[in-house]
Amino acid sequence: MNRIQAFLKRKDIEISAKRYGVDALGAMAQGLFCSLLVGTIINTIGTQFHIDFLTQTVATVGGTAYTVGGLASAMSGPAMAIAIGYALHCPPLVLFSLTTVGFAANALGGAGGPLSVLFIAIIAAELGKAVSKETKIDILVTPLVTIFSGVLLASWCAPAIGRAASAVGRIIMWATDLQPFLMGVVVSVVIGIALTLPISSAAICAALSLTGLAGGAAVAGCCANMVGFAVLSFRENRWGGLVSQGLGTSMLQMGNIVRNPRIWLPVILTSAITGPIATCFYHLEMNGAPVSAGMGTCGLVGQIGIWTGWVSPSQEALANGAAAIVPGLSDWVGLFMICFMLPSLLSWLFGLFFRRIGWIREGDLTLD
Repeated sequence: MNRIQAFLKRKDIEISAKRYGVDALGAMAQGLFCSLLVGTIINTIGTQFHIDFLTQTVATVGGTAYTVGGLASAMSGPAMAIAIGYALHCPPLVLFSLTTVGFAANALGGAGGPLSVLFIAIIAAELGKAVSKETKIDILVTPLVTIFSGVLLASWCAPAIGRAASAVGRIIMWATDLQPFLMGVVVSVVIGIALTLPISSAAICAALSLTGLAGGAAVAGCCANMVGFAVLSFRENRWGGLVSQGLGTSMLQMGNIVRNPRIWLPVILTSAITGPIATCFYHLEMNGAPVSAGMGTCGLVGQIGIWTGWVSPSQEALANGAAAIVPGLSDWVGLFMICFMLPSLLSWLFGLFFRRIGWIREGDLTLD
């Protein structure tokens, strides 16, 4: 046992929830953002603003025509796998070999491709790390082990993982359509909490392919946490804190939450209110790339995702019956209210109450 532990330590193979559930998951979301989401944004901008360069075919591969955005989106599998490998501290030969693994896992995983990539890329990466530099023909052995293990796993279990993830996502979306008030609360609160925790709400939404009303509730919960903490802590952190949390991440408050968990209550209560308002009153749907449902106001990605879903629904949304619409005034008002106005107002009011009863003290929300 000691020899195995020493080997794993030497290879930097750390079997832990943090390494796989936080580091790898968060990196996967970044890879997905830099490929699928950016590609979707490029395509939408090109179509809506009639930019020829962004709508013209720049490459044709196997009879399929690709625009600039299409090429970016097509590389989502490799991008996610390489990002995961980077988070797992893979040596170069393993990292580069994960390109093939990510493509295979994402393609075979279908709508649940991101979750397939997460599981399979982690296993292939760790196996590749285990054999890396252990032989004199490392340049052959390491890529072969990484690619063969990844592709075999993808062919064996990626379809099942994809179907399972899609089924869970469909159940959540079905339940949200059936019980928009209750599920609006549940989805908004859970995804909002995930956004602030050191895990990736974006990856969760992508893995479950959350779109429609459920996606709208997820956006509401994320915005409640990001905008909520930005406004709630304004007296301590002023404009720098407003921008870093409102357009960056509410995860910056995790240290303060550990010291005083009650500072989280105002934004959690806010998300419990804005979620059902989004689903029941404004009927806010997020039909863009599912990853954007878990981004909130980070770089305004959540809002861009809602807009792209209006004018050019993602493949996942189309598969669930979504259709392009011409957004009206009520749609834009709903977007503004759910993403900005209500989180600001409600979190501020809840904050005043909790400060008055002494649950939040001066300095509890100060960022280091």
